[in-house]
Amino acid sequence: MAAALMDFDKALELYEPVLGFEVHVELNTKTKMFSAAPNSFGREPNTDLAPVDLGLPGSMPVVNEQAVRYSISLGLALGCSIAASSRFARKNYFYPDLGKNYQISQYDEPIAYEGQVEVELADGTLVQIPIERAHMEEDAGKLTHVGGAAGRIQGAAYSLVDYNRAGVPLVEIVTKPIFGAEHGAPELAAAYVRTIRDIVLSLGISDARMERGNLRCDANVSLRPRGQEKLGTRTETKNVNSMRSVERAVRYEIRRQAAILAAGGTITQETRHWHEDTGVTSPGRPKSDADDYRYFPEPDLLPVVPAPELIEQLRAALPEPPATRRRRLKAEWGFTDLEFQDIANGGVLAEVEQTIAAGAAPTAARKWWTGEIARLANAADRETSELVEPAAVAELQKLVDAGTLTDKLARQVLEGMVAGEGTPQEIVDARGLAVVSDDGALIAAIDEALAAQPDVLAKIRDGKVQAAGAVIGAVMKAMRGQADAARVRELILERAAQ
Repeated sequence: MAAALMDFDKALELYEPVLGFEVHVELNTKTKMFSAAPNSFGREPNTDLAPVDLGLPGSMPVVNEQAVRYSISLGLALGCSIAASSRFARKNYFYPDLGKNYQISQYDEPIAYEGQVEVELADGTLVQIPIERAHMEEDAGKLTHVGGAAGRIQGAAYSLVDYNRAGVPLVEIVTKPIFGAEHGAPELAAAYVRTIRDIVLSLGISDARMERGNLRCDANVSLRPRGQEKLGTRTETKNVNSMRSVERAVRYEIRRQAAILAAGGTITQETRHWHEDTGVTSPGRPKSDADDYRYFPEPDLLPVVPAPELIEQLRAALPEPPATRRRRLKAEWGFTDLEFQDIANGGVLAEVEQTIAAGAAPTAARKWWTGEIARLANAADRETSELVEPAAVAELQKLVDAGTLTDKLARQVLEGMVAGEGTPQEIVDARGLAVVSDDGALIAAIDEALAAQPDVLAKIRDGKVQAAGAVIGAVMKAMRGQADAARVRELILERAAQ
C-alpha cells in the first residue's frame, strides 16, 4: 500500500528537517584492502579472489598501503585532522556476501576526523557541511536475487553471491547532523554528494561512478517539530546511486515522515530502500546502534601510524578545493554565470573538463553535455555521466570541426555511441553518415532540384536570395542530410551568378 505523503511546503511549516549523510567511496587501488586479489570491475563472478576475501581458515589480512595513502589524502581534502594512530575493528552482523561474516572497518579510532566541506547550491549559496569522520573499511560482495520482482530479494527463488567486490577498499565519510537546510534540504543532499564526487575525482583516488557503486550514499533524514530541541527519529535510505535519486529520496522521506507524525504516529528507526522506478522508499531492517555490531579491535592488524612527513607530503599534493576550482574553470572557459551554472547543476563539471582536456572547445563541450547528452539521459532516466566517455565526445566534436559531420549527423552518431555501437568514427563508417564533400555529387543533386523548380534561379538573380531555401531543403533530403547546407547554398549562388 502506498504511504501517505504530506505536501512538501506544509511539511516544512510544521517540522524542521535534520540531515546526515554516509558516503562510501570505493578506492581505485590495484588490489583489495586486505589481500593481493585484483580490484577490478566487470570481471566474471568469483574470479578476483584470495583466501582472505573468502574468510578461509588460516588466511591473514594485510593492509593495502596505497589505500591508506588515498584515505589520508581524502581526509585532508575534507578538512579533517589525521589521527596519529588509528586502528581497525571487526563489525559483526550477518553478511551473506562476506565470507568471514564480519567486516573489517574502523570504529572509535578512525584515520580522519573533525572536518568541514564547503558546498555550493544552484543560486551560489555556500553551505558548510560538518564532517564527523572518514574511516577505512572493506566493501562487501554482491548478491543477485533470481526469480523475484525487479531483482529484489522479496519473492526470489534463490540468490547468487559474487565475492569479487568483497574486500575492495572503501572510505566511509560520515557527516555530523546538518541543521538549517529547510526547503533546500533535497538540493543540498545532491549538492553534497556531487561535491564529494568532485573531490575524489580531483584526487584521482576513485572512479566515482555511482552507477557502478564506486560512490554510494546513505541518506539520513529526521524531522522535529518547530521549536523542539530534541532530534526526531531518523531513517537511513541505503545505497542511493545517483545525485538525482539522493535529492528525490530526501524529499520523499520528509513528506512521508511528516504525514506519519502529523497523524500522531511514530517513526521507526530503520534502514530503507530507494526504488528508482516508483520514486518511493520501503522498509529494510531495524537500524542498529553501534553496540549491536559488537565492535572489537581487529586482532590480526596493527594500528595505522602514518609518519608526519607523509601526511605533510600528501597535504602539499592536494588539488584545489572544488569551489575554488569552479571559479577558476569558469574564468578560463569564458562562460557567463548562467552558462557555468548549467554545467554545475547538471553534475557534469568533471565530464566537461575532461572533454576539453581531450581537445574540444569549451563551448562545444558544454553544448554536448548540457544539451543532447542530458536529453538522452533524461529520456532513459539515467545519469548523464554514465552514457558516454568524455574522450569519445571530444572525438565526435573533432569530426564536426573537420567537416566530416554536421550537427544533425553528429547527434545520430551520439545515439549510436550511447547504444554501444563503437567509437564515433566506427559508427560513421558503419552507418555511412559522413558528409558528402564531393562538389560533383552536390551539383548533380542541385541540378535535379532546380529542374523541379525552374523559377528559383530567376528569383535569386532578381535578388530574392531566400528562394534558395527550397532548393537547399530538396538537396538535403536527396543527400539524406549528409550534405553541408552552407556549401549547398554557396553552389546554388554560384550557379545563379553564371
